[in-house]
Amino acid sequence: MIKRKISIGGLLLTCLFTAQANGNWTLQDCIDHALQHNIQIQKNRLSEKTSQQTTAESKAALLPSLSASLSEAVAYRPFQKQGGSFVNGSVTSSTSNNTIANGNYGVNASWTIWNGNQNRNTIKSSQISEQIASLQTQQTANSIQEQIAQLYVQILYTQEAVKTNEKLLENDEQLLRRGQELLRNGKATQADVAQLQAQVDNGKYDVVNSRTQIASYKMQLRQLLQLSDTVDFNIQTPEALDSQLINYIPTIDNVYQAALVSRPEIKSSQLAIEQSDLDVKIAKGAYSPTISLTAGLSDSHMTGTGQNIGNQLRDNFDGQIGVNISIPIFDNRKRKTTLEKAKINQLSSQLDLKDNQLNLRNTIESYWLEATNNKQKYEASKSQVKSQRTSYELVSEQFKEGKQNIAQVLESRTSLLSAEQTMLQSQYTTLLNITLLKFYQNEKLSF
Repeated sequence: MIKRKISIGGLLLTCLFTAQANGNWTLQDCIDHALQHNIQIQKNRLSEKTSQQTTAESKAALLPSLSASLSEAVAYRPFQKQGGSFVNGSVTSSTSNNTIANGNYGVNASWTIWNGNQNRNTIKSSQISEQIASLQTQQTANSIQEQIAQLYVQILYTQEAVKTNEKLLENDEQLLRRGQELLRNGKATQADVAQLQAQVDNGKYDVVNSRTQIASYKMQLRQLLQLSDTVDFNIQTPEALDSQLINYIPTIDNVYQAALVSRPEIKSSQLAIEQSDLDVKIAKGAYSPTISLTAGLSDSHMTGTGQNIGNQLRDNFDGQIGVNISIPIFDNRKRKTTLEKAKINQLSSQLDLKDNQLNLRNTIESYWLEATNNKQKYEASKSQVKSQRTSYELVSEQFKEGKQNIAQVLESRTSLLSAEQTMLQSQYTTLLNITLLKFYQNEKLSF
C-alpha cells in the first residue's frame, strides 16, 4: 500500500512537472496545483489543526490536574526587643532572631468528577468543530475549483474569439487592398476606402482587446494557483468540445439530491445543528452541582526555632484529601442567559440549513437554465453562422469585382461577427454549466 501511494504521488508530480515544462496546463493540472498551493486553502488546513488542538484540550479536561508550589522567604524585624511567635507549618514557634528564613512546599491535585456532563458534551462539540473545519476546507476548495473552471472556459472562449477576429481582420485587409485598386481605377470613392480603412482599424482593435482580456484572465488564474510570473503558462484546449455539448444535461432534482448528500456547505450546516443541541445541553449542565475530589501534600521549615530543618520537615509534613461540592444558587442570571442564547442559536442553525439548501437549489437551477438555454442557442447559431459566412464571402467577392458597395460588405461582416460571437459564447457557456452541474453531482471538474 505504501509503495502504491508513493507511485501515485510520483505520477501526479510527474504530470505537474510535465505541464510546467511545456507550459500547457489542462484544467486538472490547474486544479491540482491550486489545491496544493492556494493560500486560502492552506490557511483552512491550519484552522483544522487548531480545531484538533481544541479537541485534545477538551479531552484532557476529564483528567485530574496536578500542580506543585515552592516558596522561600526572609522576614526581618529590626525593632523586635523580645522573642516573637511565628507559625511554622502547623506548629507555633517562638524566636528572638530579628531575621527569619522560612520555606513552604506543596503538591496539590484536583479532579472534577461531575459537572452536569459539561466536559463530555464539550468534547463532542469540539469534535464537531473539527469536522466543520475540515468541511470548510472542502468548501473553499470547491469554490476555488469553480472559479478556476470559469476562468479556464473564459480563456478558451476568448482564444477562439481572437481566431475569429484575426480571420475577419485578414479579410478586411484584403478588401482594403482591393478597394484601393478600385479607387485607382475610378470604380470606388475615397469615402469607400476610408470606411474600409476604419474597418481594418476596428478589426485590429478587436484582436488587441481580446488578447488583453486573455492576459487579464490568465493573471486572475495565476493568482488562484499562486503561480509566479516566471512560469510559462498557457491553457491547453480540450479535444472534441462539440461532442461534450451533446451530453445529457442532468435534471435539477437529480443534481440537487446528489448535492444534498455530498456538498460540504450542507454537511457543515447539519453539523452546526448538532453542535447547537450540545450547546443547549452544556448550558443546562451549568445548573447542576459540581463535584470534585481534592488532595494535597505540604511541608515547611523556619530558622531561629532551635530545631534543625530535618526535624521541622518531619513534624510539619501534612497530607489532606477532600471532596468539594459547588451548588449554584444565584449568579445574576448568567446561566439562564447562556441557556436562552444557546436555544436561540439552535433555531438560527436550523434556519441556516434551510437557507443553504435553498441557495443550493437556486444555484443548481441557474446552472441548469444556462446550460439548457445556451445549448439550444448553440444548435441554432451553428446554421446561422454557416449562412452568414456564405453570405459574407459572396458579398466580399462581389465587392472585389465591383458589383457590391461598401455598405453591404460592412453590414454582412457585422452580421457574421455577431453570429460567430453568439455561437462561441453559447458553446462555452453550455460547456461550463454542464460541467458545473456534474461537479455538483460529486463528479470531478473536467472537460
